[in-house]
Amino acid sequence: MSDLKFVEYNRNLKYFARENRENSTKREWIFWNLVLKNKKFMWYKFTRQKPIWAFILDFYCSKLSLWIEIDGKYHDNIVDYDRRRSWDINHHWIRVIRFSNEDVEKT
Repeated sequence: MSDLKFVEYNRNLKYFARENRENSTKREWIFWNLVLKNKKFMWYKFTRQKPIWAFILDFYCSKLSLWIEIDGKYHDNIVDYDRRRSWDINHHWIRVIRFSNEDVEKT
């Protein structure tokens, strides 16, 4: 039996998650295609724009309980929201790694 926690999929955000996937930012597209897609990162499966609880996570790996967020300029204006969201998700034993657009462009 797995020791992973159950993560509730939010069907109400499914449409918005699909929109985010279809209209991803340049940096999200780069990170997905060059780093995560097709299990490129150490053979772990990641999903894009995963709707869980009240949130849509940029990239999520259930096996690692890991959420990866790519923060663009937009996030400069929502620092408190991002902090609360990270705390809420960490509270459910999901770790977050944040990369800035600049970090992605350096890779």
